[in-house]
Amino acid sequence: MNISSNIRKLTLFFIAFFIAASGGFVYWQVVVAQQVSSNIHNGRSCANAPFRGTIYDRNGVRLAYSVPSKSGCGYTRVYTDPSLAGLIGYYVNPLYSSTGIEHQYDSYLTGKVGLTQIDNLMNNTLHRPPVGDDIYLTIDERIQKIANQHFDDPITIDNTLTFPTNRGSVVVTDPHTGAILAMVSRPGYDPNKLVKTLANSDLSYYNQLNNDKGTPLLERPIQSTYIPGSIYKTMTLMAGLDSGKTTLNQPFNMQQAHGPLRINGQEITGSNLDPFTFHYPVSTEYGYSHSDNLIYAQIGVNTGQQTWLDYNKKFYVGQQIPFDLPVAKSEVLLNNQPLPANQLASDAFGQGYDTITPLQMSLIDNASADNGQLMRPMLISKVTDTHKNVLKSYTPTSLSNPISQDTATQVRRAMYGVTQCGSGSIVPDFHNSPWSIIGKTGTGQVGSSQYVGANSWMITQAPYSVDNPNQLPALSIVAMKENGGDGGPTVGPMIAHMYNDIFAQHLVPATLPPAPSPTYCCNEKLLQQGPGC
Repeated sequence: MNISSNIRKLTLFFIAFFIAASGGFVYWQVVVAQQVSSNIHNGRSCANAPFRGTIYDRNGVRLAYSVPSKSGCGYTRVYTDPSLAGLIGYYVNPLYSSTGIEHQYDSYLTGKVGLTQIDNLMNNTLHRPPVGDDIYLTIDERIQKIANQHFDDPITIDNTLTFPTNRGSVVVTDPHTGAILAMVSRPGYDPNKLVKTLANSDLSYYNQLNNDKGTPLLERPIQSTYIPGSIYKTMTLMAGLDSGKTTLNQPFNMQQAHGPLRINGQEITGSNLDPFTFHYPVSTEYGYSHSDNLIYAQIGVNTGQQTWLDYNKKFYVGQQIPFDLPVAKSEVLLNNQPLPANQLASDAFGQGYDTITPLQMSLIDNASADNGQLMRPMLISKVTDTHKNVLKSYTPTSLSNPISQDTATQVRRAMYGVTQCGSGSIVPDFHNSPWSIIGKTGTGQVGSSQYVGANSWMITQAPYSVDNPNQLPALSIVAMKENGGDGGPTVGPMIAHMYNDIFAQHLVPATLPPAPSPTYCCNEKLLQQGPGC
């Protein structure tokens, strides 16, 4: 018997066994550790449940964080501001799908990417809970609370063409960086209640929200599209001015401005000039101030289908807007088919096939506020580890310059005419505000009547100085209410209150502009009766 040979075989056997065991150890403890530890049928899954990262506002205020579950298993998410429920979303456990930021940035919040992933490989090996990264948003919680609070402001204007509604959106932006400072979607829901009930396998609250005709689970500013009404005349004005097809002082005679007007055999209606207009011709700027459909139908047709569509494309209409969350596409075409002249006319003043998200209108608004530069809308500011080391930062990025600086300057001037002399001037809060708010009203008609059931819109900027047009507005606010009726009276007061609170509390640096001249409207021929006319 060869003892040496047997010892050698036994040694080789133990070496092979050790290698196999080591490989299995590495496979189960490292390669598939995450899948095993997160499997709900694994008894250790509670002990190894990831400690999900915290979501903060731009100033370090907690918006979503994790606490040990009262059931003794894993962690429970806590949300501090229900008005951000649709934006931040919710996370329950691996049994349920997450939404919003919780879903889109799950790999960071659970530590599955980057340097944190390497650290968590050791945590998994040692059966310690993985730790996720923290996310800082561009949202300012103080501004978010102001926007959410004023959404419920009562309509103070005696107007039979406004209607109560609890559905709508607000988007507050820094137009020079693209940072989203606040985003309100109404109606909302209680994310803490939803997480608690789903964690207990109770679907009653989720089913209640899912079946609610008000669709509270929908994040309206980015997921809903609407007929924009006259705010879309801003796109047509930009396209016409920038392409040289119109000027602010282009004249329109009585028939052109008041009708009857037929385009491609179809009568175009919607003149808002009678009985206010007594002297013709009136200008492009006058038509914008008083929101005349006929004038902007003609500007759209004269600009030409391809040129008008090209300017829409420059603002990502019909495309996916670059953003940190998915955004529904805005459209101005039906099934991507060419527009006959009469349909182009309707699209040009905000009806027809136009269906637009509030975020899309924010982009259009912001480009004019930033001298023609279009900044990428930002929601994520940075990602840090638990030691506050910055793992990834997001910086303001220019997407393009869809319009010239001169066009942007003229559009801001036209928006000043709206709030001082035209369709927005019936809102006393604009005149009472020291911040010289400019904007465009919109009433997107969705019913058979001219106003009943219409969507109420305004796009706005502030502060603005007509005497110093190079002083750019510091802030933009886009607001809409579904089926609220006449745009200015419905959303104008709440917008004015938002600006006043934000600037008065110095949440956004702003220079107080000079008081408007009482004779400006008449001097500029934007009003035909009043002081100096």
